[in-house]
Amino acid sequence: MFGFAQGPGLWSNPRPMNDRTSDNDNAMPGLAARQGAVALIGAVLTSRRALDEAFAEEAGSGALASAAPRDRAFARAIAATVMRRLGTIDRLIGGALDKELPKRAGPTLDILRAGAAELLFLRVPAHAAVAMNVETADRDATAKHYKALVNAVLRRLSREGDALLAELDMERLDTPDWLWESWTAAYGEAAARAIARAHYENPPLDISVKDESAAAMWAEELGAALLPTGTLRLEEAGRVEELPGFAKGVWWVQDAAAALPPKLLGDVAGRDVLDLCAAPGGKTAALAARGAHVTALDRSKPRLERLAENLARLGLKAETVAADAAAWAPGRTWDRILLDAPCSATGTARRHPDVLRLKSPADRNKLAALQTRLLDHAAALLAPGGILVFCTCSLEPEEGERQVEAFLARHADFARVPIAPEELGGMGEIVTGGGDLRSLPCHMGIEGGMDGFYAARLTRR
Repeated sequence: MFGFAQGPGLWSNPRPMNDRTSDNDNAMPGLAARQGAVALIGAVLTSRRALDEAFAEEAGSGALASAAPRDRAFARAIAATVMRRLGTIDRLIGGALDKELPKRAGPTLDILRAGAAELLFLRVPAHAAVAMNVETADRDATAKHYKALVNAVLRRLSREGDALLAELDMERLDTPDWLWESWTAAYGEAAARAIARAHYENPPLDISVKDESAAAMWAEELGAALLPTGTLRLEEAGRVEELPGFAKGVWWVQDAAAALPPKLLGDVAGRDVLDLCAAPGGKTAALAARGAHVTALDRSKPRLERLAENLARLGLKAETVAADAAAWAPGRTWDRILLDAPCSATGTARRHPDVLRLKSPADRNKLAALQTRLLDHAAALLAPGGILVFCTCSLEPEEGERQVEAFLARHADFARVPIAPEELGGMGEIVTGGGDLRSLPCHMGIEGGMDGFYAARLTRR
């Protein structure tokens, strides 16, 4: 992440937004948050849209357009909780229904999901959670016919929910089958359960400081913890742009795991470094801050524009190129290349729980094929004796370990350069036996976890 984070919040007293709203309705606190939450849940689970994208649209012109900031944050918290706990929530709702809801019920199921998330996991008082979600149903042209059912199901969950939860294997229920099978095969069942538990927690805010020598000073200024890897971590952040140092371009937001791959290129001061698939630019910033002459390439011009804006705030420079990283022919080579390849992003579910609901094995396989093309082309751009770091924010071996093993089998002139724990703040637990980086969301669990990441360092002989 390289930009803004949502601050904490509950609900205030916004004006409900629908065609039945009147000037007297603004006395009903919390309704807009619930309507917004239901819209977000539907956008992800029915329309298959990313939560961030849906939230931006709802906040701009949809159900949350006139809502107070705290209501917007609460709506997002409800929706994110549903994404994290969907298997458990649907099991409980299914057990409370005599039969499956018909299609004509409209958003009734999503209203029930939102209410269950409030009652069982956000611990909103039952009277408020039930009343507001019944009212949300009543305001919808189709769901209003099911408001009595919404009332009955949510009241039952408020009475029996905790006892029912105690009987469920929530970690298994809340992990899609294909991911559970992948993670248990790759890491073992204990680790798969630890990953699932890590996804339940709201992640802290991680910060990379432009001047690494000033990290301790800024940790004190921000009231942050300084992690062994050099990242600053805040448990409670509020609005990011209002924190000390943001406006002055002192730091940027970046998960602790995502901050590690640039370090694997070693001392880049004065070197030409190629950053492939660079947007939104967190790794570009890290390289430029260490004195590299960075060429940042991405196929998306809008994303490159965002990258340039971020660098401008930080007072850093890089050459930007809009091109396809799998086909770009610059007519030269580099001795340092970073390839942060597009991937299924299953390692980021702590921050983006919608990933659990939107990605599939087909997505993983399609992206793995793209990574193969990108790696092969990056190899052609690397000078003899140069260093290529390949990384993905995926937990899937097809997008990590297996990808690199297949690459080395195809390219006899390449070899792995093992990573030492000392390069990662002494964190030996995230270095594989073969010398690659493999972080899991449950690593640094006491400190708040980290994204799942894979990185391998390769050299051309």
